[in-house]
Amino acid sequence: MAIEIKETFEVQASVDEVWTFVSTPNQVVGCLPGASLTEEVDDRNFKGKVKIKLGAVTAAYKGKIEFKEVDAANHKLVMEGKGKDPSGGTAKAEITVQLVTTASGGTSMSTDAAIDLTGKVMQVGGGMIKGVSHQLFQQFAQTAKERLEAAAPAEGAPGEAGAGAAAVAPASEENELKVIPLLFNTLKTAIANFFRRLFGGASS
Repeated sequence: MAIEIKETFEVQASVDEVWTFVSTPNQVVGCLPGASLTEEVDDRNFKGKVKIKLGAVTAAYKGKIEFKEVDAANHKLVMEGKGKDPSGGTAKAEITVQLVTTASGGTSMSTDAAIDLTGKVMQVGGGMIKGVSHQLFQQFAQTAKERLEAAAPAEGAPGEAGAGAAAVAPASEENELKVIPLLFNTLKTAIANFFRRLFGGASS
């Protein structure tokens, strides 16, 4: 089942700083709960895994990520990820990231993703998966903003750690995406939006 996701957020850091961040895989993975890199094959191909917990059910996708297009001049990145869960589920995603300088000198980051999932995680349904993906992206955006904006005033050592860090991140038993809390957030948002539409935007 294919799911389309489009998200945009702004960060008060230069477009070059954000580009360095998004084109460094272990910087991005460090902002995603449940994800880790296990091997850097070359500068465009990487291996990793994502662990997702659905109540008592856990899916652990292992696979690879390929940078299919890296356009530094236009700050555009296209990546493709493929993974399999030992129980038989699969995951495939193509993600396009576009960075644009804002009027304030910061950066707007737009993400366009097409995700195809099979297996245990689809028990919650496509609508919930899309809502959870939105919540997950918000978590990623918040963490990325905090790291980029905290690093922006600093010179020297803080920036060096991100750019030169090894691509291999050790796995942790606690490093898993717990979907249930995200589902509650998604349901809460959906219910709030329903009542706003029902009462014409009036506050309760």
